[in-house]
Amino acid sequence: MTLASLLLVVLASFIHATWNLLAKRAAHAGATFVFAYNVVACIAYAPWVIYLLAKGGIAWTAMGAAFIVLSSLIHLAYSLCLQRGYQVADLSVVYPVARGTGPMLSSLGAFVLLGEVPTGTGVVGLVLVVSGILLISTQGKIAAFTRPGGQAGLRWGTVTGGFIAGYTVVDAVAVKSLGIAPVVLEWVSNLLRFFMLLPVVLARPRQAMAAMRGHWWTAVGVGLLAPASYILVLAALSDGAPLSLVAPMREMSMMVGALMGMVILRERVGPWRLAGCAVLIAGVILLSAS
Repeated sequence: MTLASLLLVVLASFIHATWNLLAKRAAHAGATFVFAYNVVACIAYAPWVIYLLAKGGIAWTAMGAAFIVLSSLIHLAYSLCLQRGYQVADLSVVYPVARGTGPMLSSLGAFVLLGEVPTGTGVVGLVLVVSGILLISTQGKIAAFTRPGGQAGLRWGTVTGGFIAGYTVVDAVAVKSLGIAPVVLEWVSNLLRFFMLLPVVLARPRQAMAAMRGHWWTAVGVGLLAPASYILVLAALSDGAPLSLVAPMREMSMMVGALMGMVILRERVGPWRLAGCAVLIAGVILLSAS
């Protein structure tokens, strides 16, 4: 894995943690909020896509179109499950479970479907990353998953992680094997999600406007940041970085989220979260060296 790819993934994890912090604040807005930030993303990134179209740098194929549609469907399911999870459970349970199961399943998909060969160092790094995520989220207490909202968070986090693995593998094939530009894949996916969610919003426009009251600027922030974080990851994949390494390394966002909670939200860190950060960093170092 090159230094450039490593830096892209690290930057993506910082951006990813930031937009999830924003999304949590608008959790009760549900599908309407997902629709709102998709609109922002479509508008904000359109000039880049138009430039590529004008330049003639996009080759359309039936297979490429099929992968874009499939990616869009999985991303939509992921977005809705994530928002639903935030509605019924704590961020500290849903987010780490989703981000922990996602890389494990993505790496398995890379080994089975993409033919990537696992290394001993890479497997140890993956285990350390997942272990660090669990330490950060539970603070060493399994009771985190048994208290009120814990079981719901575990269920929704696991389902969300499954969708993360699904779109990660599909998108890796799209950019690595089919040559689809990362920004095009993300933009078209957002555009299709816009049309899929439009009937939901139009069916109850008053309720939609009421749900978004006070959250419009949050939607702008998420609409700008969410695509940026994922485009950086796709760029690393298109440059040749193995999916089995990129998928777990993305989860540095869990550590960043914990640090943001400490600095911005004044959350108590404690020794277990600090230990989790250290374990996660060790895992990322092993992954980058494999």
